[in-house]
Amino acid sequence: MTQLIQYASLRPTPWKNGGGATTEIAVFPLGAGFDEFDWRVSLATITEDGPFSQFPGIDRSLALVDGDGVLLDFGDERVVLSPSEPLVEFAGEDLVHATVIQPPSGQPTLDFNVMTRRGRCRHRLEPFVVRGTAELPRRSGSTLVFLAEGESLSVSSARERLALVRYDLLVLDGEQAWTLDAAQATVFVVDLINN
Repeated sequence: MTQLIQYASLRPTPWKNGGGATTEIAVFPLGAGFDEFDWRVSLATITEDGPFSQFPGIDRSLALVDGDGVLLDFGDERVVLSPSEPLVEFAGEDLVHATVIQPPSGQPTLDFNVMTRRGRCRHRLEPFVVRGTAELPRRSGSTLVFLAEGESLSVSSARERLALVRYDLLVLDGEQAWTLDAAQATVFVVDLINN
């Protein structure tokens, strides 16, 4: 089944600590809460320094979408999520403190967040640049395509053609081949692998 989720139809939820907001884009099973999902993808705006919520048993990936980034302090290690290092992976139970890198413009950091429940499924997140036409790289039967940068993206198979605008997500199930077409775009390709 192919599902197009339009970002314009979604609404952000403010964090309890006031440090940002999260827009849930997709979750499986549909309607699952934090204790029940197999996988979940969202966009988070980080506006203030503070701790991340802990999610025991969850594997997480964060990819920078916009802004100058954030410093993640894991206690024994510090990682800067930035335009030069736009991807970080960590365990949901890790204690993480975020410090926002304040740009001169004051624009907040925007991150794409993937979570999978350990023991049920796992994921692989990779940025992919499209200039013209390219075959979608897939490593599993379930793939998510998120348009992180670029005005529009066309995604087509032998049977259908869909149009995405920035921050839209496409959920692809099945093994068919897909082609991406854009003048210039950056997509995040998330492969979901069942255990």
